[in-house]
Amino acid sequence: MFKVQGLRLRFSTRIRLFAFSFLLSAFCFLLPASCGEKKKDAAETNAISSVKEQQYYVHGEQLYLKHCSNCHQASGTGLGLLYPPLAKSDFIDKNFESVICLMRHGINGELIVNGKSFNKEMPGIPSLTDLEIAEIATYLYNTWGHQRDSVELKEVSAILDRCAE
Repeated sequence: MFKVQGLRLRFSTRIRLFAFSFLLSAFCFLLPASCGEKKKDAAETNAISSVKEQQYYVHGEQLYLKHCSNCHQASGTGLGLLYPPLAKSDFIDKNFESVICLMRHGINGELIVNGKSFNKEMPGIPSLTDLEIAEIATYLYNTWGHQRDSVELKEVSAILDRCAE
């Protein structure tokens, strides 16, 4: 029995069973391993990689805004003929490994992007970890019309090992 402002209310057995099953369902939803879950199926595994990709994308965006947007702009449009665009960039689309290397080591010399010449030095950021470069690349290659799966850490590490400093 419950008292509500001086009234006594009695829950029927049916309502108590409903409340119990609702709480049990909520508990099993939040902690599925405790309710006899044995193996994850393929859909759940894909959801996990999707979460990983989302984390890479979000962290990559933050890193891009911190390290890259001052020159390439938050919108990826670049700055006149000083800094090339990353949005809708044929260079980005055709030179994946070079882009990864440029993040760490920079470039001094001419780049042709969308038919235009850019010849301003781009300093690299040697303090970026391989993971941070993978995150920035995931953001870059999934924004502004680019479409690619997440850029994996192993792939970035292998490319960076091959880069000529």
